[in-house]
Amino acid sequence: MERPKVIFLDAVGTLFGVKGSVGKIYSQLALEFGVEASPEVLDQAFVQSFKASPPPIFPDTELEDIPQKEFEWWRAIAVKTFESAGIINQFADFSSFFSELYIHFGTAEPWFVYPDVVQSLSNWKHLGIELGVLSNFDSRIYSVLQALDLSHFFQSVTISTQVGAAKPNFKIFVAALEKHDCSPALAWHIGDSIVEDYQGAKAAGLRGIWINREKSH
Repeated sequence: MERPKVIFLDAVGTLFGVKGSVGKIYSQLALEFGVEASPEVLDQAFVQSFKASPPPIFPDTELEDIPQKEFEWWRAIAVKTFESAGIINQFADFSSFFSELYIHFGTAEPWFVYPDVVQSLSNWKHLGIELGVLSNFDSRIYSVLQALDLSHFFQSVTISTQVGAAKPNFKIFVAALEKHDCSPALAWHIGDSIVEDYQGAKAAGLRGIWINREKSH
């Protein structure tokens, strides 16, 4: 197999995962605000709210306004999650709670790095392969990569909220390739979603590699 010029990697579910579950973290933080919630109920509600939300892209938005749009996008998901769980009215101040939650997910605290990641990134870097993150995450990706001590591996970070296109849309792959002046045929993309990562990459002309993290916890 010919060595690629660039390997792009998805972020959540590929490089790092959520400790426990989103519902568990939501429920722990809610407790600090005096609200009791079942992690399982919140998990279910979160998955539904997340799937029902529009893609995190904000066309015609100035770059400096994007972080605010990202915040509002996630806030809408959190509101729906706690509404579906039937407990949003128990918060004295949901806005303060959500701000805490949003900041929390921008730190190392809720995340863990999969055990094979650092070794793989080191090997590829040693081989002279360029590395990039290609994700439908938001601007917090920079602080998370930094906090998890991963940012030094990557020459580029391409995220949907800044490109205005989300995987599997080919435009986000094109934007990532341009940063490395690389043709699709010389790039790989590795990710945990068959549709967004594997099929998206293949449709854009890259070699798509699907990684199944289900059993990696």
